[in-house]
Amino acid sequence: MTSPIVQEIGKAQLRKLPRFHVGDTVRVHVRVVEGGRTRTQAFQGTVIGRRGSGPGETFTVRRVTFGEGVERIFPANSPSIDHIEVVRYGDVRRAKLYYLRKRVGKSARIADSRARREAALAADAADAALEQDDEPAEDTAAQLAEDTEEAAPAAEQA
Repeated sequence: MTSPIVQEIGKAQLRKLPRFHVGDTVRVHVRVVEGGRTRTQAFQGTVIGRRGSGPGETFTVRRVTFGEGVERIFPANSPSIDHIEVVRYGDVRRAKLYYLRKRVGKSARIADSRARREAALAADAADAALEQDDEPAEDTAAQLAEDTEEAAPAAEQA
């Protein structure tokens, strides 16, 4: 158990991350400092594991480059991560995909999850509506349908 003071400090350091899970293909944009210049470098690969929670959460991304497997462990709340974008939603039944280390080629593929992609798009739309202090997207759609029904009798009368 951590003290309430440590929890408050931890909450202040959390960042808003996109929803991604193990099996997803992500592109992590990392800030790299070379001399006095700062640039962003993208690292795209499959998330093979996540661990921890709060400010200490990390995730591991694996990709194969020139026939050689490369894995990077990223602290999820690190200020060196510019942003994370989800390229593809994977459909897996494991919490850790360490078995991919032994596989190459077609056997290392992960099936695409259409349902998770649609759910993520719907959740992003709902989040955007909440950020604008509007009603949720479902209520807006229902309200549009009511407005259309009210406008239809008026059009018939004219």
